[in-house]
Amino acid sequence: MKQIVVLGAGVNGLCAAVQLAEHYYNVANVTLISEDVTPNTTGDVSAGLWGPYYCGNTPDHKIVQWSADTHVFFHQLWRNGLAARIGVSLQPCTRLTTDPAGYPDPAWRDNVFGCTKVSQSELDRLSYEHGRKYTGGYHFATFTCEPSGLLPYLFNRFINVGGRFVRSRVECLDSLLRNRKADLVVNCTGLGSLELVSDKEVLPIRGQVARVCAPWVFEILLDDSDDGNYVIPNTETVILGGTHQMNDFNRTVSQEDSKFIFDGCERMLPSLKSALVVNEQVGLRPGRSAVRLELEQYRAGPQTVPVIHNYGHGGCGVTLCWGCGVEVLELSKSLNLATTTRSRL
Repeated sequence: MKQIVVLGAGVNGLCAAVQLAEHYYNVANVTLISEDVTPNTTGDVSAGLWGPYYCGNTPDHKIVQWSADTHVFFHQLWRNGLAARIGVSLQPCTRLTTDPAGYPDPAWRDNVFGCTKVSQSELDRLSYEHGRKYTGGYHFATFTCEPSGLLPYLFNRFINVGGRFVRSRVECLDSLLRNRKADLVVNCTGLGSLELVSDKEVLPIRGQVARVCAPWVFEILLDDSDDGNYVIPNTETVILGGTHQMNDFNRTVSQEDSKFIFDGCERMLPSLKSALVVNEQVGLRPGRSAVRLELEQYRAGPQTVPVIHNYGHGGCGVTLCWGCGVEVLELSKSLNLATTTRSRL
């Protein structure tokens, strides 16, 4: 039996692990190794919104492909009776900007449902109501897929198809390969790649959010400006955000950031002033100049082991997760491992 090792149990690690375990069923042992699992991952803080965001210099065609595959995956979950269990919702969304250049035509517009420009009269109305000066925006419908439901679903799906889980911290690839046979390693360690493979391009993007009880909110509002806020309904709470502080490792809730979040979101939706605050959280998104998804022949002592790197998704972990897993699987096929296919929801 071939031995495949996946490092990292965040949303990208689990999506890759599931697809590998299902494709190589009865042909390879797939082992997932991670120090943390849900509910203690960065993804658990996320609202799970599908929407390309902070992808750095990643080529547009890659973002479009990966995000399209993920959107289709969420649509399948939603249509096949898993929406309530996983927390998948199809919702109207408005994305806005105050950038003087306006809002360029998004490369991903054909991935979503009914994407149309916000009219000038609507921009004027929203600018007046929010106390902003919006220069462009788009309306469309898209999915939220809550990591608090998605991550356990993926983990159980992986285990049920024969995947193995080991709770452990892996600090460097050399030590892993000295102690464990592997025909393929898939590195989905996110921010951990700063140490694991000494990638100095990796940096944390600090994100603080608040969860409130506001069941009357049924629409996603996003101000993509650097000083903008967002309101994202989930099935039981509404996520208010947020911050994107580059190279900031601080995981402590900041009162200054809390004020920015609540003041900004309440300007967008004044009814939020009466919403009960459930909690406030901080997560560190795994930032990078561009998503790294590539196959490397890694030299470890006398042996060479193929390593597929899949990290640096920034604020797009949920948006790109299944699509990046698809590409991980395709890259693995180039290694000519014997295959049999088993795929299910």
